[in-house]
Order: sequence, then C-alpha cells, then structure tokens
Amino acid sequence: MNLHAIYHITDVPYAYAYAENENNLFIMIRTAKKDVKGCRLFYKDRYDWKNPFKVKNMELKNRDNLFDYFEAVVNLEKNRYRYFFELKGSDGEILYYNERGFHEKSVSEAGAFEFPYIASADVYDSPSWAREGIVYQIFPDRFCNGNKSNDPLGVKSWGDDVTTETMFGGDLEGIINKLDYLKELGITIIYLTPVFLSTTNHKYNTCDYYKIDPHFGDIDTAKRLVEQAHNRGIKIIFDAVFNHSGSDFFAFLDVLKNQEKSKYKDWYFIKEFPVSIERINYETFADDVSTMPKLNTSNPDVREYLLGVCEFWIKEVGIDGWRLDVCDEVDHFFWREFRKKVKAANKEAFIIGEICHEAASFLKGEQLDSIMNYPFRDVMVDYFAKRKIAADEMINELSSKRALYMKKINMNMLNLLGSHDRARFLTECDNHVERLKLAAAFQYTYIGIPYIYYGDEVGLSGGHDPECRKCMEWDEDRQNKDLLNYYKTLNKIRKENKVLIYGDFINVYSQESITAFKRVNNEDEILVMLNNCDEENVLRSEGIKGEYINLLTGERINISDSIILKPNDINILKLCHK
Repeated sequence: MNLHAIYHITDVPYAYAYAENENNLFIMIRTAKKDVKGCRLFYKDRYDWKNPFKVKNMELKNRDNLFDYFEAVVNLEKNRYRYFFELKGSDGEILYYNERGFHEKSVSEAGAFEFPYIASADVYDSPSWAREGIVYQIFPDRFCNGNKSNDPLGVKSWGDDVTTETMFGGDLEGIINKLDYLKELGITIIYLTPVFLSTTNHKYNTCDYYKIDPHFGDIDTAKRLVEQAHNRGIKIIFDAVFNHSGSDFFAFLDVLKNQEKSKYKDWYFIKEFPVSIERINYETFADDVSTMPKLNTSNPDVREYLLGVCEFWIKEVGIDGWRLDVCDEVDHFFWREFRKKVKAANKEAFIIGEICHEAASFLKGEQLDSIMNYPFRDVMVDYFAKRKIAADEMINELSSKRALYMKKINMNMLNLLGSHDRARFLTECDNHVERLKLAAAFQYTYIGIPYIYYGDEVGLSGGHDPECRKCMEWDEDRQNKDLLNYYKTLNKIRKENKVLIYGDFINVYSQESITAFKRVNNEDEILVMLNNCDEENVLRSEGIKGEYINLLTGERINISDSIILKPNDINILKLCHK
C-alpha cells in the first residue's frame, strides 16, 4: 500500500456535519489510485467505553489521475464521534489508520480520530433555490434599452462596434421588459454586473453604493425589477465591488482634498503623501488602475460602511444575494462578518465569490456559498472548444476539483462557459456551434449550477473584453433559433430531473473524444454520452446496458453492451424503471 498517498483530517472536506440531519457526519479518506481494494470505517460515541465500534463499508465515490476517495455518512444519537479506518490493499494487505498513523493490528479508542461535537451553528446549508437554479448573467448596458430618456450622452446605436468606453443605453427597464423572454428560456436566477453610480459602462469603479446609476434607472426601478422577477419565479443577484471603490467615491475624494488630515486616509492603502492620481501612490485594483483605489477592509469604519450597503439592498429592494468582485483579495474576517450580516437580513440569500482558481479557504461554509467556477470553464474550453485534451484528462481535472469541497458546495458552483471577462465560448469554439452544444450538455448534466452569459443562447460571439460585451441580439432573424430551443430543452430537462442536481456523478467511460457518465440517486439514473469529435465512434462498456428514454428526443432506446455515436453526438438518457 502506498502510505504516502493516504490522507485524512478532521476538517472540511474530509470530515464535516452533513446538513440532512444534524447528527450526520460525512467522512472521506484519500488513497492512491487503484491501490486500496476496500475501506471500512469503525466509529462510535467518543464517550462510549463499553460497546464495540460500529462498522460501515466506505464507498469509492471519486477518482482522479492520482487518488481514490472513499466516503461514508454515519449517524449516532449523540453527535460526537471517535473513529478509525481499516484499509485493504489490492494485494490483500490490511492496515489500520488512525490519528497516530498506521498499524498492522486493529486499534481501539486510543489514538482514534475524533470529531468532538457537531454544533448546530457549524452545520452548513444553502438555499435549495440556488442549487436547483439556472443562472443568466446580464451586463446591463448591453442587454436591452427599455427607457431611452435615461440614455447617457453619446450613446451608440444598438449593435454598433464596441470599445472599452462605448455606452449603448441598456438599463433596468430593458431587463424588466425581457423577463418573459427569460422565463420562457427557463432562467431562475439573474446575476447583474454592477448597477450603482459610476462613470464607466462596466460600473466596477463605484462612486455611490447607495444609488442606482441614473443611466440604468433608480431605486424604484430596481424594486420593480425585483418584484416582477419574483412574480415569475426569478431571483436577482447584485454585484458587490468591495475590494476597491471608484476614485470619485466620497472617502477617496476627501483623501485627495485633505491628504494627511483626511479622516478617511485609513480607508485606503496610502504609500506616501501627497496622494496623487497621476502618481498612483496608493494600492489599486490590478496593475495601477488609478480609478479603482483598494479599500482597507481591516478598518472597522470601512467594514461598517460596506456591511451597511449589503444589508440595505437586501432589506430595501429585496435582492436575493450578492456576487462579490475580486473576492480573493479581501480578507477572510471581512467575508465572515459579511455572511453574518447577509444571512441575518435574509437567511435564504446566496453569496457568490469571483474567484478564478481553487478557493477551498473561502468555501468551508462560514464565508461564501459558491464561486464563479472558472476552473470548470477552463477545462470546458480545452476539451470541447479547442479539443486539445482527451476525455480522461478532462474528467480527472474535474474530479480533483470536486475533492476540494463539501458536497453541497460542489452543488452550488456556478459552472460558467463565458462571462464579461472572458471570450465568448462560441468564439473559443471557432464558431463551431456543435461544440458549444456539447459543452452545454455537459454543463447541464454535471454537478453544479448551469450558467448562461447573456446572448450565448442565441449564438452571440466575441473575443476578449470588449468584444465579449456586445449588445444582445434581439432581431429574431439574426438569432440562432435552433440553439435557443436547445437551451430551452436543456433547462427543461434539468428542472424535471432532480437527479441532475442531487445525484452522484459516476464516470462510466472517458477516453480520447468519448465521455460517458451517470448521475444516480436512490430513484433515478441518467446516462450521458458525448462524442466530442467529427467522426463516428463506437462506445463499448458494461456500464451502459439498459433501456432508456432519450430526454432530448423522447425516443426509447435499448443498449446492450455497445452503441454507435454519431459525429458530435449528444445523448442524455434516462433509465426506464422496470
């Protein structure tokens, strides 16, 4: 047995309270790939000195290119645990593993791992509306112009070429006017990039956190948007830019005016006085962006101000959550306080971080509920769009990412293919629509929340910023109606099959251009088979036998031990109950 690969700690994601029952404890152990044939968990009440350990077989639920992950959920009447592992190697060797290491003979209470007490405040849960939802991201200036009277000066004609400075007049009224379109599409969550007062089209340099930009509307327009969205079963997420303010924000203006004497000088990271926008002698967002000075969230006054902002828009307007810009550059203490404030205002609110990489330190249940899953997008681009990696590499990457987080965090991940900060997926595909369809099929049947960037559903293309921020195409003659109907079908399939939300992910086959996997729970099983190439392929696997209904076409199909996959074939098959 490869002892170097075996790993367990009494912390997320290897041990944590499982929210279905407050006494449930989820336990996971990592071993080398295909090195351990079986794993048993021995567990008991940590104060039970008389009775023998209970025993439960652990299941192999996840595998990547290096490791296997065995899992079990156990329950004791008193929610305190003592446990150790029995590992059976592929060569028949048996070892026992506890906090003190490895043993050839069975161990007992001494040295066992302990999860002392499951406190109710530590049990992580998140709103079901989010993990069961379908997200649609809107860049407000480019979605729909519903009120021309509030257009900015110099507004361009809808659909003109874009630049980093161009404004087109999209607004909240336009979003209200298109809510029926979004409902018909199947959207349940709208995420808006910033809507607060700002000098730019993207609004990430906030001037006033308490004021809707007048080019978008006002607070009454925002209230109508939320109310009318809620009437259609759609939630609204606002964008919070708390890493930095705009350089015209009242506190920074005071620093520029009063310099060392400003009572707001500690709201920012000033390198030297006098502060000057030309010299940029203060910390900023990214690489010396003078219009975005970085806020000092360690300052109690800054925290109080920003926490007041997050509470105001939930209570006053009724938004359903926040997406947090540059989340990973703000301290953990602030986000813990932020979560308390948000959940006190609305316990069902959803908190999403903009973190473009591994984010385990933010996703232990006391800060964020989710992140924008850019690592997922990167793999989708490499496999489906560029076709430069094989299916097994794609599955291995995703498997290793799942092992980082709690089960419910994985269900909460916003699995995007595109956003306002990345090239459109169709452009990444070199405009091969069939590749976008394959990626979307995977996106909708994988663990996590499907996420549409506005216009992707009608075939909008565009490279990196600003090209990815083109105006939405509303001329139906120029929309890809086949693609639009395909997205509607995917949304319907996901809503009608909860196994795609809560079911286990089981890899059936992943080689070269063929991907086959199952989503399985106690009641349902869905088999997904994708042929990510322009040639016909034959898939042979014991794991695909059965009689199914094709959820894309409605036809019944019986598979023995093989199936012919057409070029760029997409199969979403539900197992028929006997």
